[in-house]
Amino acid sequence: MNQSNKIKKIILGIDPGIATTGFGVIAVSGQNLKLVDYGCILTKAGEAHSVRLKEIHDQLRGIIEKYQPDAGAVEKLFFASNVKTALTVGEARGVVMLTICQHKIPVYEYTPLQVKQAVSAYGKADKKQVQKMVKLLLNLKDIPKPDDAADALAVAITCANTAN
Repeated sequence: MNQSNKIKKIILGIDPGIATTGFGVIAVSGQNLKLVDYGCILTKAGEAHSVRLKEIHDQLRGIIEKYQPDAGAVEKLFFASNVKTALTVGEARGVVMLTICQHKIPVYEYTPLQVKQAVSAYGKADKKQVQKMVKLLLNLKDIPKPDDAADALAVAITCANTAN
């Protein structure tokens, strides 16, 4: 079977955050990965926390409706110190998971270690190494910016390489 006959799958990767939630959308056809879109959902500092969470929900809903992904991939939290930050990011992550589930899309979760291993084959890779691999794997001219969007693409690539 040639590549044009293979089923294409759309994966939405998310790097959750309260101020900045990165998203990356890729198309998977066999072993081929192709960039569809990426960017960030931004919320305003100083806004009520509930308003910021609703903004994440509303913008993510629009992204889902636009690209109709077959799978959602969300980075798991890994915080060792700042409890307040972990809680607010956890709430944003919960909104992301709920929004994806409301669209009846399967959600896969990956730790930062799993993402590093899947994208760079090295669990202790630094952020720059992972970003360079995202650029390489998606055959891009430049590393995607900002970092949150590049991280979301790495999560989507992890899903493409590990989920059935």
